[in-house]
Order: sequence, then C-alpha cells, then structure tokens
Amino acid sequence: MKELVVSKIREGTVIDHINAGKALLVLRILKIQPGTDLTVSMAMNVPSKKMGKKDIVKVEGMFIQDEELNKIALISPNATINLIRDYEIERKFKVQPPEVVEEVLKCPNHACISNAEREPIKPRFYIKTEEMKVTARCHYCGRKIENLDDYIS
Repeated sequence: MKELVVSKIREGTVIDHINAGKALLVLRILKIQPGTDLTVSMAMNVPSKKMGKKDIVKVEGMFIQDEELNKIALISPNATINLIRDYEIERKFKVQPPEVVEEVLKCPNHACISNAEREPIKPRFYIKTEEMKVTARCHYCGRKIENLDDYIS
C-alpha cells in the first residue's frame, strides 16, 4: 500500500475521520470556495483501519467555530478535530452531535411552518445518533430526516 504524504500546517485546523465522500460537504460547511486565499488540503477515500475509508481536510489559518462543528458532527459523527499551533497539536477532540439544533437544517416538508417566510420561526430539530448514523426530527411537523447532507443550511 502506498502512503499518502501531506505537509504539516503551521496554524489552523485538521479535520480527520470524516466519513468517506463527505470532504466536499465539509468544505461547503466551512464556506471554503474556489478562489479562497486559504491553503487547503483535502484527501478523499483514504484507507483507514477504523473506518475502511475516510476523508481528511486541512485548513491553514482557520480555526473552526462551534456552529461549523455542529454541522460537521451531523454529517460525520466520527470526525476528530485537531487545532494546530506552531506545527503542534494544541487541542484534539471528537465532534459530538448536539441534541437540538436551530437554524442548521431546513425541513424537507414544504408545508412546515418553519419554511413559511412570513413566520418568525427558526427551524429546530431534535438530533438522534444510533450506530454512528445521525437522524433529525423537526420540532414543528415531526418530519424525520435520515440523510442530513441535503438539508444543512
């Protein structure tokens, strides 16, 4: 097996153990788009002893915010975050899906009150994690979402 070599970053965030194929969604959550000035490394479908395959994202000069952490936890509950300072891991932790999220997901039920523009209501979902699969249930209409990727706002 060939070994993947990716250079260390001096300051920033490394997101490891992302579910295979989700790295592009992580970049979208981080609002990293073509033309960014940030140095970004991304590896997809990398062999992993724990997961079989995984993705990795490294971003030089960016420290992840709680809102972004919550979104990443919803799509990849195995992910680990490494905060890097001066080429060393300053802090390492696993993401933890929250029990409730507001303004993170959009309800797929078009008739749900949370989708009515005239209503001053924030979308709210109850999060459940079973066997590393995350689902969400709308507070208002009860609709269950199993594939959260398409509903992250």
